[in-house]
Amino acid sequence: MREYDFLLFGLAIAALGALALGAVMAELGRKSGATRPLVALGLGLGVIAFGAKLVLIASFDAFGQAYLERMLPDKLKRPAPPVEPMVVRHDPRLRGYVWEALPRRAPAPADNPTTAAKVALGRRLFNERRLSADDRVACVSCHDLQGKGGADGRPVSVGIGGQEGGRNAPTVLNAAFQSRLFWDGRAASLEEQALGPLTNPLEMGMPDAAAAAAKLAAIPAYRDAFAAAFGDPAINGARIARAIAAYERTLITPDTPYDRFVRGDRSALTAQQQRGMALFARLGCVGCHTGANFSGASQLGGDAPFRAFPAVRGSDYEGRYRLTEDPNAGGVWRIPSLRNVSRTAPYFHNGAVQELREAIRVMARVQLDRPFDDRPEARWQVRWSAAERVIEARPDAVIGEAEVEAIAAFLKALEGNPLPRESTGS
Repeated sequence: MREYDFLLFGLAIAALGALALGAVMAELGRKSGATRPLVALGLGLGVIAFGAKLVLIASFDAFGQAYLERMLPDKLKRPAPPVEPMVVRHDPRLRGYVWEALPRRAPAPADNPTTAAKVALGRRLFNERRLSADDRVACVSCHDLQGKGGADGRPVSVGIGGQEGGRNAPTVLNAAFQSRLFWDGRAASLEEQALGPLTNPLEMGMPDAAAAAAKLAAIPAYRDAFAAAFGDPAINGARIARAIAAYERTLITPDTPYDRFVRGDRSALTAQQQRGMALFARLGCVGCHTGANFSGASQLGGDAPFRAFPAVRGSDYEGRYRLTEDPNAGGVWRIPSLRNVSRTAPYFHNGAVQELREAIRVMARVQLDRPFDDRPEARWQVRWSAAERVIEARPDAVIGEAEVEAIAAFLKALEGNPLPRESTGS
């Protein structure tokens, strides 16, 4: 609106000049031949001229371009700016997104430094079924580290007495990098999370942490292990949680094909995986699954740990997979990490989707509002800059099977096994 400000200012100056001229003319009528009124006359005319110039400049600035566009022949008109073929609706950090590798050591809080003795104790406790009310359930029951990516492969977990819980078990791998834990994000640390299943009546079923501590204290080998880890043999709920958390901080997977690629190994990802990596950014997946741990609920660059799900209401997926617990509103959940996601089916908070490609289709529709259109893969163009660690793809607003396959291939590149404990410095 700057040109209109000049226009008003110019009109005001011209009006002021006209008033001055009127006053001078009145004076000249009474005092003919006087020189001072003649000087004032010249000054008044100059003020009017200055105001008129401002009016002309502002008028041309505001309206002249449109006038010229109408009057000039077509060949002399200014060409219209090129129109982008598609506008990306979700654009938090999509252009020039910088990819990061996972650190090789997880951070530990000042009051629970990671030590070899504490990790050894935590590993025993992680596998200890006597921490449950019926001596049959341990942490490892829901977090299989061998073939199920730190989860259990069930839609919902099974606790003591064969009771089913209400949530799909998240992976424990790389949980050390998360700032919020559990699907509802109620725990802010591994220490806080570790005691939750212990006393949950549907999971391990202990009446309280003190009962679990008393059970362990009756075992001489545990008294020795707690003394080695904490300096004395006292056993309590806080120490149980600290030992389990110390062990879980070693369950990180920083040596995946993706991490090797970002660190400089160009052969670590296939061409299809690189295409999927570019699409993962361009389609908007990085808006939620961001940073080195692929989660907005991460300590590594995550600044928005929760998201509404489904964000786009009314799709067929919503009813088919029971995505909403309240039919009148979507849920709000902590954003999970996507590391090892190709090993942790079934997917979502209720474990309703069994296959990774279908989970990609669901997310594209209910989170990114991407219509499904099965077009040739060749339409996508990919460029990787090793120096900037940026990968780009041609923008588009649809997703087809070729894109689903490429993204699934990229997510498989996030698979990895925990490093040997000596590699983590614990």
